Amino acid sequence: MTTPDNTSDASDTAVEHTGVAAQDWATASADPQYRAAVVDLLGALAYGELAAFERLAEDAKLAPTLADKAELAKMASAEFHHYEKLRDRLTEIGAEPTQAMEPFVAALDGFHKQTAPSDWLEGLVKAYVGDSIASDFYREVAARLDSDSRSLVLAVLDDTGHASFAVEKVRAAIDADPRVGGRLALWARRLMGEALSQSQRVVADRDALSTMLVGGVADGFDLAEVGKMFSRITEAHTKRMAALGLAA
Repeated sequence: MTTPDNTSDASDTAVEHTGVAAQDWATASADPQYRAAVVDLLGALAYGELAAFERLAEDAKLAPTLADKAELAKMASAEFHHYEKLRDRLTEIGAEPTQAMEPFVAALDGFHKQTAPSDWLEGLVKAYVGDSIASDFYREVAARLDSDSRSLVLAVLDDTGHASFAVEKVRAAIDADPRVGGRLALWARRLMGEALSQSQRVVADRDALSTMLVGGVADGFDLAEVGKMFSRITEAHTKRMAALGLAA
């Protein structure tokens, strides 16, 4: 997934972990509800990475140059390797990867259907903005996970290189034709709304994940903290818009 910067406050550095977040998987997974929440989380991430691979490969067809096409192909390959790590981890902890991913297919496919880009630039903005919102959300959750699961989640959220690539190409396009900026700003706002709605739907549909966020599993968020979490995600989005040269 694309994570251009660690603007979310859920960064793993300089955090003193307590409770389940201070445990390893072997200890934390003794709680069956916690285990179910982690399987859900890894399943959602795995399908997200697989979908990102497919989308980048499709976006490469819109690339205006061979160099751009090759760059997107390299990023798609990185996303697939992230998927493989998640698939292998699900198998390792006794979960069937396809079954773990299946509950999230409809929501993620629906998001991508609703936000299909009409051209190359919209595709770049979608990868930069849409994927980054999802990554911020998963980073927030990762801060509450056991040490083994947290390390894996943060590793697969590493930037594949799409962030700087997208910023460079979009800013160059706006410099060449400032009118492009208005259209892309509207597109990015739509992506923000759809991505947040999709994240909320995914959590609401899965009891273990929702319990983790609002309290009751691990060191979950309370309802007030959920509001703060989405405020941090919105703030990070505003900073990314500025990096693109677009108004939030």
